[in-house]
Amino acid sequence: MGIAEEIAETVAAHPSVALIEPIGSRARGTATELSDWDFRVTTDDFGQVAADLPGMVAPHGPLAAQWDPLGDVESYLLIFPGPVKVDLIFPEMPRSRNRPWRVGPDTLAAMDAHFWDWSLWLVSKRRHGMTDRVRGELLKMSRHLLRPLGIDTLPLSLEEAADRYVRARDRLETRYGTRISRRLEEEVLPLVRQSHRDHYRPSGLPS
Repeated sequence: MGIAEEIAETVAAHPSVALIEPIGSRARGTATELSDWDFRVTTDDFGQVAADLPGMVAPHGPLAAQWDPLGDVESYLLIFPGPVKVDLIFPEMPRSRNRPWRVGPDTLAAMDAHFWDWSLWLVSKRRHGMTDRVRGELLKMSRHLLRPLGIDTLPLSLEEAADRYVRARDRLETRYGTRISRRLEEEVLPLVRQSHRDHYRPSGLPS
């Protein structure tokens, strides 16, 4: 059993979860090897499930676990070694998008998780040939995450966004006297830099 299926089973066991089912490209059979594993979660007590999720998934060792800051509905975003991206989506729970990030020593790790999660998702879109979608998301990324870091020029590619992000993050680490984990970067950055190998390859491979 792959990690995506393990997470689905873990969440399904919660007493307030009525149903969890795959959606998106994995369910349609149009996924590439890096496509997200998206699951729709139906619950009669979102508050309890949301409170319990961090503890439920922690034994599986996620490299990142966060609520989507920009989603229209509540979504819990997970990345595991591989990398494997698993999104738990609660479509009956609408939310307002967060404002652009506020940079500080208390937010740097969360910003790092958001950047690499976003980048991994965009690598998958790029492999589907969705160039316009990637460009639009880079504009959104610039407004929401890169500009707060002091990156005022719109990146023209995922590679450029990653290079500028890493330099800005490293400068802030020096300023704040801290250092955050590089495990996410080590998983995602090599994929960002492999654009010459990107092409559409439907895959039914397990995670």
